[in-house]
Amino acid sequence: MTRPIPRPFGRNYAFVAAGAVFIALMAAAGLRAAPGVLMLPLERAFGWDRGTVSAAAAVGIFLYGLTGPFAAALMQSFGIRRTVALALLLMAVSTGLSSLMTEPWQYVATWGVMAGLGSGAVAMVLGATVVNRWFVARRGLMMGLLTASTATGSLIFLPGMAMVAEQGGWRPVVLIIAGVMALLAPVVWLLLPESPQAIGQKPYGASDDYVPIPPPAAGGALAVAFGALFRAARTRTFWLLFAGFFVCGLTTNGLVGVHMIAMCADQGLPETRAATLLALMGLFDLVGTTLSGWLTDRYDPRKLLFVYYGLRGLSLMVLPYTDFSIVALGIFAVFYGLDWIATVPPTVRLATEAFGDRDGPIVFGWIAAGHQAGAATAAVMAGVLRASQGRYLEAFVLAGVAALVAAVASIMIRRQVKPALA
Repeated sequence: MTRPIPRPFGRNYAFVAAGAVFIALMAAAGLRAAPGVLMLPLERAFGWDRGTVSAAAAVGIFLYGLTGPFAAALMQSFGIRRTVALALLLMAVSTGLSSLMTEPWQYVATWGVMAGLGSGAVAMVLGATVVNRWFVARRGLMMGLLTASTATGSLIFLPGMAMVAEQGGWRPVVLIIAGVMALLAPVVWLLLPESPQAIGQKPYGASDDYVPIPPPAAGGALAVAFGALFRAARTRTFWLLFAGFFVCGLTTNGLVGVHMIAMCADQGLPETRAATLLALMGLFDLVGTTLSGWLTDRYDPRKLLFVYYGLRGLSLMVLPYTDFSIVALGIFAVFYGLDWIATVPPTVRLATEAFGDRDGPIVFGWIAAGHQAGAATAAVMAGVLRASQGRYLEAFVLAGVAALVAAVASIMIRRQVKPALA
């Protein structure tokens, strides 16, 4: 039995569902950006060194990625609404509990383990699942918009969190995040139907003879997730996409996202100003990733990835040699922001082409796990190099070289298109 939908939305409810997901992804992005803001306040409050704080962030980043494929499988068997609502509540509880922490292991348990697992279900795999379920036309553009929501989350939350942390310390920051997550859970539950068929609709752009994506074979989320991985892991395409996304995470969330504020502080810049630079990246990533989605609908995604990774690598190797003036950092923020996660729409398209509408989001979840493994690697590596060398130069140059390697790997991918409902 289908439930009625409000008349003003009519056939366009797909955009309402996408809007609910946009809001959830935006809030989760704010949570994932918080460790970069909390690094210095936690150092001052507890005397924890940068390596310890970075390690906790790395655990959260890694679990955020590792959760992705299982979350995508869980959305197929347990339901999208239930999975996302429970994930938001878990993030609310974990960040709320962190306000009571006094030891590093408690930071790892709350922000690393619990928040990492929760945010993994409200991540790029959620966008891929909803786009494949609700849209037939404009998939690249919609994936670009949903991916860009992570930039919008940083844009909205980072400067405010930095200001709160600078004036009131770290504890008000985590309490605000906990409250936002708790409020969003019922909002997403109300606005996000399970599927177009659940409200008597077809996906946006579907023809009259459209056939819904068939359900997965019998089995739990573990069986579905590992089954998709087993089929994908036998292909060259999967490993090249995985390697590229490993480098994508290494050069964004793990390096710039976690360490940029601290790196700027080493050069004498106030934390709020450095956080504003990250927010500026978020603003331009909103433009860049949306544009990338539009381009993905029209051009070879492999060539787009080659350009994105190549330009990213060059910019990372140049940054440490600048004078860190407002002009130099502003140019870097604009340039790097446009390229921040522009890689997502072409990667999702290549995964869907190679593995089909049903397996595609789950396989992309495994590829996204590589993204977060790379981010965790960079978060720890840069912290260790900073502690031993007293600077971030080596970390940024190594990340730049890795991005150039990813550019070459992307152009080596062979496109292999499966039927839409494979």
